[in-house]
Amino acid sequence: MSTVQPPRADGQGMTLMGRAPADPVDLAEVAVLLDPDDAVAIAKQPLLPRTVLRTANGEVRVAQMIPPGHKVAMREVPQGGEVRRYGQIIGFATKDISQGDHVHSHNLSVGEGLELDYAPSSEYRPVDYVPEDQRRTFMGFRRKDGRVGTRNYVAILASVNCSSSATRQVADYFRNPEVMKEYPNVDGVIPLGTKGGCGAHYGSSDLGVLQRTMAGIVDHPNVGGYVILSLGCEVNQPTDLIESTGLGNGHQPTVLTIQQDGGFAKTVEAGIAAVKQILPVANQAQREPIPASELVVALQCGGSDGWSGVTANPGLGRAADEIVRQGGTVVLGETTEVYGGEHLLTRRAKNGQVAQDLIDRIHWWENYTSLFGASIDNNPAPGNKLGGLTTIFEKSLGAIAKAGSTPLNQVAGYGERVTERGFVHMDTPGYDPVSVTGQVAGGCNVVVFTTGRGSAFGFKPAPSVKIATNSTLYANQEPDMDINAGKVLDGVSLDEFGQEIFEKVLAVASGERTKSELAGVGEEEYNPWIIGAML
Repeated sequence: MSTVQPPRADGQGMTLMGRAPADPVDLAEVAVLLDPDDAVAIAKQPLLPRTVLRTANGEVRVAQMIPPGHKVAMREVPQGGEVRRYGQIIGFATKDISQGDHVHSHNLSVGEGLELDYAPSSEYRPVDYVPEDQRRTFMGFRRKDGRVGTRNYVAILASVNCSSSATRQVADYFRNPEVMKEYPNVDGVIPLGTKGGCGAHYGSSDLGVLQRTMAGIVDHPNVGGYVILSLGCEVNQPTDLIESTGLGNGHQPTVLTIQQDGGFAKTVEAGIAAVKQILPVANQAQREPIPASELVVALQCGGSDGWSGVTANPGLGRAADEIVRQGGTVVLGETTEVYGGEHLLTRRAKNGQVAQDLIDRIHWWENYTSLFGASIDNNPAPGNKLGGLTTIFEKSLGAIAKAGSTPLNQVAGYGERVTERGFVHMDTPGYDPVSVTGQVAGGCNVVVFTTGRGSAFGFKPAPSVKIATNSTLYANQEPDMDINAGKVLDGVSLDEFGQEIFEKVLAVASGERTKSELAGVGEEEYNPWIIGAML
């Protein structure tokens, strides 16, 4: 991979003068070529027509305006020819591409010619772990079952949409600082409403996934206690939810039912009283030094752009490798945004079965999307394309960079408890709130979220660290962004940047508030995946 150089302060006259520079400019000053075999480079600033780029293989004259984050052709590609970025195929030319052309959706698509060599476990390499006595620590909450929390919330879980408003009103009572001042060790009382819980096939596996997700969110190391609010007649009966998931660990959780407890207002009153009983118990939790091996970090991206796979995601990949080296766990999601790059993960799988588990999920998604007349290729989203991403292969290759380079040890189902340490993939949709809900239900106690367009995202009960892929975004939305990955384009190495992310994760795990927490964002993002038919 080429070294990323900072742009010249005068922008070579491009943005100041509104015309192409008179003399050739070095490619590295204005664009990024990620691999010598790549057919495209990524513009770091607007490239005007007739700009001449000086490269190792000769000069390239820019043919059209190239926006920042978009691709410029380094060589000719015939119609049907493969186009590479990251040294990997991101699509095929739909028409002849000339050197210097803007390469995007008008001349590039996924085509039908990509054949992936999965080569299971062929690139497996054992992890060089940090010795236990040298591992970093953070200040966390050690729970009775041994798991570790980074926050200490009390939750009110709705079993069905019909009781979701009641959970909100119960939580609203505890937003008053005077009410909570006696409980300094409790981070807050959060409502966990839902749009599902009924209209589903009773006893189905789809309902089972919803129940598993709900149970995982409240039986979570970041939750010190919870109450369940029910309507009473829903398909997702609380008794079934508790019995099928083992909620309460043998102790019956508090369940309040609107139809049996006197209606909406009386149930809200009872919910407030129930939370008041839980708060003193939850407040007994104390932060203590915890080894970094207890970190379980969700790796997530949303509102991606052309820089996501250059700055923020590979930087997060370096941090993910360090977390794994420390004995911790990182969880990649969004199977639909692994599509086209899954061979890079199967080759790292610890054994053939783990590789096959991922391949099976890819095939499931192909079948699932076809049922609705869609395909996984119907991605990137419009905002992604405005940011420079063209095909799902290109987006996936950039997204996979979040997962670093360590072995793939488990492929978990949606919302399933993560049982392996190290790098794990969870089968989730690409939609950010749904994906993160599954990751947190699986046990993630911190979320790291990269964005190139500026996703307004947070998540409770797990704090979400937001990383801007470029300095312009960071400057425009600094109150929402915890870290600026744009510094990679200014010469900061990915290793150095990855260490910065790792240090931020430790600080946040110890109680430092993220920008989304300070803004009060994170309750609406709880969004369990509703898979099956709505009856």
